[in-house]
Amino acid sequence: MNPIGEKMALEMELNKTMPSATGGGVPNGKKAKELELEEAYKNEDNDERGNWGGKLDFMLSTIGFAVGLGNVWRFPYLCYENGGGAFLIPYCLMLFCAGLPLFFLELGFGQFAGLGCISIWKISPIFKGLGWGMVAITAMVCCYYNIVISYTLFFLFASFTSELPWKSCDHEWNTEKCLVVNSTGASVYNSSREWPSQEYWDNHVLQKSSGLEEMGKLRWQLVLCLLLAWVVVCGCIIKGVKSSGKVVYFTATFPYIVLVILLIRGVTLPGALDGIHFYVYPKFHLLKNPKVWKDAAVQIFYSLGPAWGGLHTLASYNKFRNNCHRDAIIVALTNCGTSIFAGFVIFSIIGFMAHDAGVPVGDVVKSGPGLAFVVYPEAVSRMPGAPFWSVVFFFMLFTLGLDSQFVMMETIITAICDELKHYVANVYTYKVKTTIAFCIIGFLLGLPHVTEGGIYLLTLMDVYSAGFSLLFIALLEIICVIYVYGMCQNK
Repeated sequence: MNPIGEKMALEMELNKTMPSATGGGVPNGKKAKELELEEAYKNEDNDERGNWGGKLDFMLSTIGFAVGLGNVWRFPYLCYENGGGAFLIPYCLMLFCAGLPLFFLELGFGQFAGLGCISIWKISPIFKGLGWGMVAITAMVCCYYNIVISYTLFFLFASFTSELPWKSCDHEWNTEKCLVVNSTGASVYNSSREWPSQEYWDNHVLQKSSGLEEMGKLRWQLVLCLLLAWVVVCGCIIKGVKSSGKVVYFTATFPYIVLVILLIRGVTLPGALDGIHFYVYPKFHLLKNPKVWKDAAVQIFYSLGPAWGGLHTLASYNKFRNNCHRDAIIVALTNCGTSIFAGFVIFSIIGFMAHDAGVPVGDVVKSGPGLAFVVYPEAVSRMPGAPFWSVVFFFMLFTLGLDSQFVMMETIITAICDELKHYVANVYTYKVKTTIAFCIIGFLLGLPHVTEGGIYLLTLMDVYSAGFSLLFIALLEIICVIYVYGMCQNK
């Protein structure tokens, strides 16, 4: 009998135990069976596969997976674009009606089976393709997600200077379109000019080519940053959850410390209240637009991370009787609370930037990589002690990205090892070598993204690798677990 069947049989045997003839109190037969089960689960650590070193390891790892770069730049912009404070209405509804139930389903499923996102589908082998689909999507995202982390490292290293290189227009990568707005707002930004940070991003960091058809040569600075990013990831997960579970004590908590510091700093800057008002002011008439509800659902889906296989993997290292219901509620609410809190942080800084430039807040807000690597550098360059705040901010982005990358890599490695154990004896003893091999492959596959045309390839993969396919996998997962496996168990 497979592990899933064994666990189900034990629990069903307990539930079917008839009350004793002695009457009140706990039935003797049931009490004896409970003691037997407690003894069976007391030492359930899987020395071969591994378990979390402590309860907090799992909690912080799950929070780190759910809370990522999207919470910092994607949610605030969506909130502004779709009605400000009014966007919170569909956002919260989608959280409780779709995100949280599916999040709980995957945590409970993974914890119950104790297997990765491929082997777990032995409950209904015909749906095993869902597991391979999760691994394929996660692998594709892993390849370009570390590119974003390498961008943060590039900006982080560039921040160790007395004056930030994207603060002025007197560098070799600047053009005649470059515009520096002074503190009095005497020069007004318009669409025909470009911020220094925009030219730094396009002409120096990326050295962007004219299009996807012109990939150009490798950017050796980005190659080194990418190599460093993969070395850090490999070093943190090489021992499995025993090592990554300890790293997240820092990587999952540090961003909150930085966000609090940046919020305190942001609200003390001139124009901060304008940015916050821009962020929370409700525009209820936009709720009639279906796009608002679609964006709310997509943001919940992307933020919490169901259908990626990561939640199955994280929960599979739990104790069998861990309270995953409580964990699901805590993590989901923490994730969404972080998004809302980050909105106040970001828009206080953007409000300052708009005030300093003498332009409306809406004219400096952009989504996607442009917000993280153009607007933020421009904003921190105008703060007193700019290099320090730049180092703090980009180190925060680095730690936010690492948490999600840890889980995605662990998802792939765990799923493959769980499958290979049927063909390779003691496959888990080779997990260190397997981890190193996957990291090397990931580095090599990431090289096309750090060419002069790599940003076009990254955008292409970001749009098409994890979009509708995730929604389709989530739908099939619900059908399989509830209507196929569930009905079979009832029969």
